[in-house]
Amino acid sequence: MSEEIDLTQAPPARPAAARRTVPPMNTLLAPATPITEGLLSGDPDRPSFERDLAAFTGAGYDKGRSKLWQAAWFATMNLVFSKWWLPPRLRPAILRAFGARVGERVLIRHRVRVLWPWNLSIGDDCWIGEGAWLLNLAPITIEDDVCLSQESMLCTGSHRHDDPAFEFDNAPVRIGRGAWVAARATVLRGATVEPGEVVPAHAVRSRNRRSGSARS
Repeated sequence: MSEEIDLTQAPPARPAAARRTVPPMNTLLAPATPITEGLLSGDPDRPSFERDLAAFTGAGYDKGRSKLWQAAWFATMNLVFSKWWLPPRLRPAILRAFGARVGERVLIRHRVRVLWPWNLSIGDDCWIGEGAWLLNLAPITIEDDVCLSQESMLCTGSHRHDDPAFEFDNAPVRIGRGAWVAARATVLRGATVEPGEVVPAHAVRSRNRRSGSARS
C-alpha cells in the first residue's frame, strides 16, 4: 500500500513561533575580550595581577664596577676574548686582569662569554667549552677539575615572577669539584652542583631539583 504525494503543492508554512531568528550582525561581531580582563578573577592559570614592566627599576642589582669598566670589558670580550684566533692560554690572564680569580691550567675555548669577570672564581684544571655562557649577575664559583661542555649555561639571574614590576631575583651558582655540566645544559640561579655530579646534556639544574625542565 502506498501513499501518493503531490509534488506540485508548496509545503505548509512553518508557524511564526517556530521560525529561527538571525541575531543582529553587531552581536555576531562583538569586540574581543580585552587581554587584561580576568586577570583578577582568581583563575589559577592566570596571574593574579597585571604585569607592569614599565615599573621595573633593577633594585638590588649592583654590577660592581663603573660604567667605563663595564664598557672596557664588553669591548675586550667581544673583540678579543671570544675570538677563535686568540690562544686559549691568554684567556685566563685576560679574566684575571678584569678581576676574576682563575686557577692554574684552565682551558677556555673560543666563543665563551662572561658577563662580569669580577663575579667569577675558577679553580685549577678546569675546562670551559666553546660557546659556554656564564651569566653572572651574582657570583659564580667553579671549583677544581670542573668541565663545562659546549654551549652550557650558568645563569645567576632571574626575576620575581609574582612581582608586577618583574624585579630581579638573582642568586649565586656553585659548581662542585669534579662536576660535569654537559653540552647545552643549564644551571639556574641559586643552584649548587655537587662534587662529581653530572648535569646531562640539555638538562636544567634548578635550586630545588634536577630535571629536564625547571622554573627559575
